[in-house]
Amino acid sequence: MELILLLINFALLNITLIMNVAIIIAGGVGNRMGQSIPKQFINVYDKPVLMYTLDGFEKHPMVDAIEVVCIEGWENVVWSYAKQYNITKLKWITKGGVSGQESIRNGVFNLEDKCNKDDIIIIHDGIRPLVDAEVLTDVINKAQKYGNAVTSMPYNEQIFVVNKEDETTTTQFIPRETIRRVSTPQAYQFELLDNKYHEAFEKEIGIYGSHYTNTMMVELGVRLHFAAGSDKNIKLTTKDDLEIFKGYISREK
Repeated sequence: MELILLLINFALLNITLIMNVAIIIAGGVGNRMGQSIPKQFINVYDKPVLMYTLDGFEKHPMVDAIEVVCIEGWENVVWSYAKQYNITKLKWITKGGVSGQESIRNGVFNLEDKCNKDDIIIIHDGIRPLVDAEVLTDVINKAQKYGNAVTSMPYNEQIFVVNKEDETTTTQFIPRETIRRVSTPQAYQFELLDNKYHEAFEKEIGIYGSHYTNTMMVELGVRLHFAAGSDKNIKLTTKDDLEIFKGYISREK
């Protein structure tokens, strides 16, 4: 009996707990917003947009730690805001890159000595401040089950392909039931995520232009799994988006 108890205690001591770590991307300048400061730091009802985003992850019981990938020169501002708004899960701030993919890569590589291979890494845009708890839960659960998960929504409009010879015409459409809108949050097991970012930048695949983690993964041969999404999960790109966000917050208040 004593031997069995010793073996059980030994096994328990060697169990590696899986962490769920969020990487929040806040490295953009946001020229299309037409503001004097980066859009993630714009105040809405006396609270920066980025803090609304972080607050959603702070309050979610399945999120263990947060890393912010920040535009250079704003690191101390983020730490100060995090203290002011009680974002206790913020553990690391990493400098952003010259592109979105470089910023995500920097965040992933910074975790190499901090995360285990089975930990779940949730990637999310700092300027998507309205992520639902249910969406975040589903993304994490699916990633734990399949190794990855991407937030998705059906497309409700008709999609037509522009004619190459005459861009004012079309003779081809894409059945809308065959496509999905994909955004953040998206989640990946750390080993997969880290390996694929090394591979992508070594081979220069899926890292340029509008590429994101999800498109990079597909180009590198990874099958992605859809998770739940929400129309509320808007990305603040233009002034109109900012007004919509203000409307949501005003309604909640």
